[in-house]
Amino acid sequence: MTSSSTPPTLRDYLTGNVIPEVGAESHRQAVLRFLVEEKGYARDALWVDAPIHTRIAGSPYHAKIDLIAKAGERLVPFMAFKCCAGSLGSREREIVAAARIFDATMIPLAVVSDGRDATIIDTATGKPISYGLAALPSPSEAAHQLAAQAPGPYPEDRLEREKRVFRTYDQDNVNIIRPDDKT
Repeated sequence: MTSSSTPPTLRDYLTGNVIPEVGAESHRQAVLRFLVEEKGYARDALWVDAPIHTRIAGSPYHAKIDLIAKAGERLVPFMAFKCCAGSLGSREREIVAAARIFDATMIPLAVVSDGRDATIIDTATGKPISYGLAALPSPSEAAHQLAAQAPGPYPEDRLEREKRVFRTYDQDNVNIIRPDDKT
């Protein structure tokens, strides 16, 4: 491999490590910086490349959620992020599906962001509830929302369909490093 084919790099905001600038990484870095510096999230409340391991139609499927912000005393997943360039609307359905299938309980909010703007979606209904990075809840607001209404599981009879929706969108992602990649 020649040096001309080596992707550019940037310094990861959370770790300080030099990482490849692949796909929407610069957008994720902007979101991370905003969550820490403007919203007050602790670095350990932010989970980058959170793994999804599930079975779809009987076969294993592995993917990642770009970013999860955790909140509350036990630091439970509260917001799932899809960081992207271009149209935010084109990735709303993907992150909603990911937030619904990630664990036994849904992640309450699904967010699509390009690092400058954001769409915040109620995972249970799939409907946008606010727009803009400033509308993202602070850690204390998130903890209050979690205490007021703990997230529940996604309905079992709709779960397989939601997994298939997620896989369809996820397989369309390009310029990403997949969990099975040997890089």
